[in-house]
Amino acid sequence: MLADPDSGDLVGRAPELLTALEDESAPERHTVTGELLTNTIEVTSGIGDSVEHAIGDIAAAIAAVRARTDPAGVELLSAGSHPFAQWFDQRVTDKSRYHKLIERTQWWGRNMMIWGIHVHIGVEDRDKVMPIIGALSAYLPHLQALTSSSPFWAGERTGYASNRALVFQQLPTAGLPWPMRDWSDFERYLDDMVRTGVMADATEVRWDIRPAPRWGTIEVRACDGLSTLTEMAAIAALVQVLVEHLSRRLDAGETLPTMPPWFHRENKWRAARYGLEARVIVHEDGSQRLIREHVSELLSELSPVAEELHCGAEFAGVRDILSSGASYERQLRVADAADGDLHEVVHHLIREFRSGPGVPVV
Repeated sequence: MLADPDSGDLVGRAPELLTALEDESAPERHTVTGELLTNTIEVTSGIGDSVEHAIGDIAAAIAAVRARTDPAGVELLSAGSHPFAQWFDQRVTDKSRYHKLIERTQWWGRNMMIWGIHVHIGVEDRDKVMPIIGALSAYLPHLQALTSSSPFWAGERTGYASNRALVFQQLPTAGLPWPMRDWSDFERYLDDMVRTGVMADATEVRWDIRPAPRWGTIEVRACDGLSTLTEMAAIAALVQVLVEHLSRRLDAGETLPTMPPWFHRENKWRAARYGLEARVIVHEDGSQRLIREHVSELLSELSPVAEELHCGAEFAGVRDILSSGASYERQLRVADAADGDLHEVVHHLIREFRSGPGVPVV
């Protein structure tokens, strides 16, 4: 997010900054681009052979953005929502695909003042993709809770850890993935959606976790924007380890577990509402666990996989989130200490994004 350093409100200055930033990033591994609203700049890593490599790209991209925003008097922050900005004050980026989206979705589209991270993990065989997505869906509430950072919306305390999660699913083709057995099911879905005019191509599938055929990846999109680079590294490592763990189980001839879609729907709501304090359904028999406890057990179980993938240090950072609190918890503490002044929450987010512990550029 681009913000005024004094008021903390969003500023729509991305277009004036991006001309130089896009040119400067052209020869680099990272990219710097615009997004739906002019108050946003998106940064993307190149393809990395480790979490450290990818996060190094993001660190380099953020440094490049700061080299332009600092002289321009613009601050940066990252979270799932801005605590007090209003949708009607924001401008849509002047691109045809964004205008088309707003024309179709109207009020809900204009309300998409949301920020998130997407993690792509390469998968070598398309026959693995839908089984992994089906099994990985059981861990989406864990990822959503760990990254929840949108407890405020347009100046209101929502009572949700991730208000973003519930706002985003109002868009067509957004939300949880449909249960699918194999790649042919996904192709039939795409054919139906394109043939009936719902979407133009696979890039308009906006599920919380989706195949990305262009890249040969599974893309996890359930996470709120993260307030520090170390948190981003931790979540990227957790996603990579989970995908690799499930892939290895397929290689061993196992059938990956699934749950009824109504359990996934309930879990998403619980994680959005209660964050790390949520009790979620973890098995098709309906058994339930506290997310904090279940994540802690997962970390112990999967740490050998993290070490093999050379992301053990980043993976261990998930425990730091459990102990120090996710961003939504930290924001709520700041708001309570400031008698509800959400400007203080914005300045807290600005400080965290600028001076929180980072990862060296590779």
